[in-house]
Amino acid sequence: MTLTVRQFPCLSDNYGFLIRDDASGKTGCIDTPAAAAILRELKTAGWGLDFILNTHWHPDHAGGNAEIQAATGCQIVGPAEVTRIAPLDRAVVGGDTVALGETTFQVIETGGHTLGHIAYFDAADRIAFVGDTLFALGCGRLFEGKPEQMWASLSRLAALPDETKVYCAHEYTASNARFALSVDPGPALKARADAVFAARDRGEWTVPTTIGLEKATNPFLRAPLLAAAVGKTGAPDYEAFAAVRAAKDAFKG
Repeated sequence: MTLTVRQFPCLSDNYGFLIRDDASGKTGCIDTPAAAAILRELKTAGWGLDFILNTHWHPDHAGGNAEIQAATGCQIVGPAEVTRIAPLDRAVVGGDTVALGETTFQVIETGGHTLGHIAYFDAADRIAFVGDTLFALGCGRLFEGKPEQMWASLSRLAALPDETKVYCAHEYTASNARFALSVDPGPALKARADAVFAARDRGEWTVPTTIGLEKATNPFLRAPLLAAAVGKTGAPDYEAFAAVRAAKDAFKG
């Protein structure tokens, strides 16, 4: 089986993702940052739309639900928190599965950025849509959750196969790289940051990334290894993560 992913920019720094199960022709949309852009991309692709798969309730992820559903007749699947701004046809939680034709997505609990945040993992194709939990060289702000919850969520994603392609929702990588260099002097990060800056100078996207690349260079997944740099030697892993996250929140570079 094969899942085709169409990626395109939305709003100022979001990405939109249309997905198609090639065996059945069933299609989906991961989040709805901008209804007009998504409907335009569907028309360009010549696709209908069967499902919206939401990761969390924020307006730049679920704000286009109603307009897109009205235009396409699709069903909306997501965490129950999405009902704060839009109706759902099916609420899902970690451990559930969602079928898109012959493609099966495992729903992974990834709360922290919001309490009910989820990710969708296609194990057969090694593809994960992670919303605002994990970014290339970064992670989401803790608007609702606590560090323990977010660290557990990131650990679930880090446990996925290294070759898993990670589709995160924003192009934040250059900014994340500048912060990462402030806490991690390692050569692997330096090489990746140089490549990121060069790619962005060329106008290229830095998404998707991979689990393996993030485990090797992302300071949030590497927080326990950076504990000394953030004054948390000997502390629990989630406290090291919390210190890295606090440093990023205060970073002005």
